[in-house]
Amino acid sequence: MAGWPLPQASLSLFDLSTIESSLPAARTDKIPLLPDTPGAYMKSDQQSLFSGSAVLAAILLFAGLFFRVLRVDLAPETLPNFSPLMAAALCGAVFIPGVAGLVISVVALLISDAMLNLHYGAPLLSAQMLWTLPCYLIAVGFGWILRERGAGLWPILGGTLMASLLFYIVTNTGSWLGLAAYPQNFAGWVQAMTTGLPGYPPTWSFLRNSLLGDLLFAALFVALEQALAPRKVAVIA
Repeated sequence: MAGWPLPQASLSLFDLSTIESSLPAARTDKIPLLPDTPGAYMKSDQQSLFSGSAVLAAILLFAGLFFRVLRVDLAPETLPNFSPLMAAALCGAVFIPGVAGLVISVVALLISDAMLNLHYGAPLLSAQMLWTLPCYLIAVGFGWILRERGAGLWPILGGTLMASLLFYIVTNTGSWLGLAAYPQNFAGWVQAMTTGLPGYPPTWSFLRNSLLGDLLFAALFVALEQALAPRKVAVIA
């Protein structure tokens, strides 16, 4: 006697898609999740120039440059060149959206340069700008690239380090070319990069202090931006 045929449980692709479409969609409004990197929220919240993260970035940018000017008045002999120059340029471009991130960063740097020139009795527009302005533009260019890639803390610190080293090499080369006290040969260039002129602190100490200022400020910049970043949310049904 033949047995009863067993039912075969098979579903077509059409049946599967019908079942999936009938399931409730996962909600995304309950469990807060912090973005993994600055880029995770730069793509959304920072599209607006007046978003919270963009306003915070502008405040931090001007605070850092204000510190640069204030330090010269209050403690000129303490950690000379300890200022977040390249970090301000790069982080401003990373966290302030659009072309405004480039423009605001460069303008803020030029304003701080002008204030320092007034402090030292130098012309507002000096020949030194031929060396500093390209460095500012390169730093904000680094920031633009990092923003487009949604970079996190370590790429931003790496970009800041590169920008700070570039600024030191370019501006000290400008000093070597512009100051007759330096021999105009390779030995004179090495002197400009290491010991500097007699009667002044060695130039390597300016590099050390600028690196410290830039890296500390960049880390603080990223930490504050991530701490105050808008939270993404999700719920598992």
